[in-house]
Amino acid sequence: MEVRAERLEDVGAVHSLNVAAFGRVNEADLVDKLRGLASTFSFVAVESAQIVGHIFFSPVAIAGCANDLSILGLAPVAVLPEQQRQGIGTLLIRQSLAMCAQFGYAAVVVLGDPNYYSRFGFIPAKAKRLGCEYTVPDEAFMVLELESDALKECSGIVKYRSEFQACV
Repeated sequence: MEVRAERLEDVGAVHSLNVAAFGRVNEADLVDKLRGLASTFSFVAVESAQIVGHIFFSPVAIAGCANDLSILGLAPVAVLPEQQRQGIGTLLIRQSLAMCAQFGYAAVVVLGDPNYYSRFGFIPAKAKRLGCEYTVPDEAFMVLELESDALKECSGIVKYRSEFQACV
């Protein structure tokens, strides 16, 4: 299995994959709206020339943080339903987080299952004095510092791009 950056010819397959994985168009439409904007990253997992997984990152802002601190939001991550529970999501997350660190990003936030995301080092964002702009359980909003102590001088509410409004 290969994890690589999404290519132009992957767009249709990525859209279909997200619809299949989530059972609705919201996440697929969100990716379509965000794709190509500055500081967004889209990676796919490919097996036997078929896209079986997808992960997307977009920039987030935190009032009270240094302007030069680059933080991403992870959303969505999707795997074809018939391919789930085979380690594809884990592979996508691990490899793409490593790439985000190589690109110089300081931290990544995610809204998701704490039991799942804690396996990758995510902790409740509240422990780093961060909150989510959406009303969500504290334990479900998590952060991973890609640089040690990157958020030491940071606190506040994490703001996602406006395109997320239609998805929540």
